Amino acid sequence: MPGVLKLHEELTITTMGAKGDGVARHEGRAIHVPYTLAGERIVATVDGERGELNDVLLPSPDRIAPICRYFGTCGGCALQHWAPEPYAMWKRGLLGHALLQQGIETVIKPLIDTHRTGRRRAVFHARKKDGRAEAGFMARGTHDLIAIERCPILVPALAGAPALATRLAQIIDTDKPLDIHMTATESGIDCDIRGLGVPSDRQRRRLVENFAGFDLARLSVHGALIAMRNEPVLRIGRANVVLPSGAFLQATAEGEAALTSIAAEMVGNAKKIADLFCGIGPFSLRLAEKASITAFDSDESAVAALRSARAEGLKPIKASVRDLFRVPLVPAELNGYDAVLLDPPRAGARAQMAELARSDVPRVISVSCDVQSFARDAKILIEAGYVCERVVPVDQFAYSAHLEMVGLFTKTVAPARKRRLLG
Repeated sequence: MPGVLKLHEELTITTMGAKGDGVARHEGRAIHVPYTLAGERIVATVDGERGELNDVLLPSPDRIAPICRYFGTCGGCALQHWAPEPYAMWKRGLLGHALLQQGIETVIKPLIDTHRTGRRRAVFHARKKDGRAEAGFMARGTHDLIAIERCPILVPALAGAPALATRLAQIIDTDKPLDIHMTATESGIDCDIRGLGVPSDRQRRRLVENFAGFDLARLSVHGALIAMRNEPVLRIGRANVVLPSGAFLQATAEGEAALTSIAAEMVGNAKKIADLFCGIGPFSLRLAEKASITAFDSDESAVAALRSARAEGLKPIKASVRDLFRVPLVPAELNGYDAVLLDPPRAGARAQMAELARSDVPRVISVSCDVQSFARDAKILIEAGYVCERVVPVDQFAYSAHLEMVGLFTKTVAPARKRRLLG
């Protein structure tokens, strides 16, 4: 705030915060200092409840060298300086803490690392500086652009993506801030440019004229096709799926494979499964190897891609467009399924969980990318008589506080079925 004096202070970091900041106590308040670790003695510039690291006087034995030369300036990663084992324990602990806050006790399995070859999708921000466009990521907590040459947490196929994003921004030549989305697929990079609005005739012409040199499978602006060399195809289990522009996709291929493998084990011998918030079908297409699937999602293009997936040897998949936030499936629609799987956005699926809680579905598999919404929704099921058998945390967002998880909830004998048996 203007007029507030920022002070240099010696601090001792005592704990790690939920976002990966080190936390110190100073004059009765908690100070969050990025890029620090518990046990460290540091010097920081303190501004309210935030601190900016100036120097590490006594480093933690868990401090390691970051893998990226932009770490500490680029805001994309928070924890490259932390050794793998304590990092994994902390990340698993985020899930445990969120569950305990809701009064939930269950088995939390060891963290599964699925970063492996790296992230297959990224969003590069492009801005003009001194009249020339640059592309990269934002500095932590600001709108200041950090232009980068390479990003080591991306898959090798995206190694040239930062330079390509810069080139695209320079060809477009606009004062508007752009977000350039790139996804690595089996047939090349899919690129969608957002923030431009409708391109001018000159901008469209320049993009088309230069397309051959971009090494892209497809180029679009706000989902509208500009040029295409190959359809951007993803391999999902036994199926090939054409990726719709802007569709949701798990950050890493290894993460998607792990999540779907865990879910396949959790559904057990289910023969009839509902896949809610199905997207392009990463769960449906794999679970259909052993069960018939009914899938729902509000994204029409994603549902169309699932319907059009090219695959052999799968059981039937029926995919429908439905907004499960506004029109959740009700018990009369749910009770015929042996298992229901749902993978909602970060905000969770409170309305759909409430309907599931009233149903007789014997197995619910909840997939989430947010520990707080997962725990909140889990409590809805548990209060209705479900048992949380176990939760498996999956790390595909390395060096960050983001976590994926898959939980199994069971009803051994659902109320309505029990009444039928007794009747």
